[in-house]
Amino acid sequence: MVDNQFKIMNVKGMSNQISQLVSMMNYARHTTINAVKGLSSDELDYLQDSTSNSIGALLLHIAAVEIGFQIEIFDNRKPNEEELSEWLAAYELGEKGRKEIKGNTLDFYLDKMEQVRSRTLNEFSLLDDAWLYEEREWSGLPSNNYFIWFHVFEDEINHRGQIRWLRQRLPGLGAI
Repeated sequence: MVDNQFKIMNVKGMSNQISQLVSMMNYARHTTINAVKGLSSDELDYLQDSTSNSIGALLLHIAAVEIGFQIEIFDNRKPNEEELSEWLAAYELGEKGRKEIKGNTLDFYLDKMEQVRSRTLNEFSLLDDAWLYEEREWSGLPSNNYFIWFHVFEDEINHRGQIRWLRQRLPGLGAI
């Protein structure tokens, strides 16, 4: 994270408003990473109850949401079978996520999140501010690229709250 993590500012190689969006996405990611620092695989796999998601699953979900929008918006298509095989459990969470997402290290999750974010940042560097306002349908309603990418980090912030809640309930670890 750069020294200017508490500033909404221009990012080198990106247009003004895309820079502002990226500044917000960077800060959200910084705080998410801080919320999981030092967690072991067992702690990442911890389930509060039979219907909760693990911290690891929530981290992978954050990446899955972003890659889903990359595919839809940058590639202009739906996920293929290979992508669904890799990402569906993380996207849907629930029982499928509890069954399939476990046994990974923190570095595994952070690397996945970084790989996905790297593509987003690369794609953003190729676009201009007008692209943010291009309209598209989302969930059957009118939307635009700006709102959809706002949703990517808004979803991350929501799940970071869940992560912090779960971390406070880890046996023997307590609050951060």
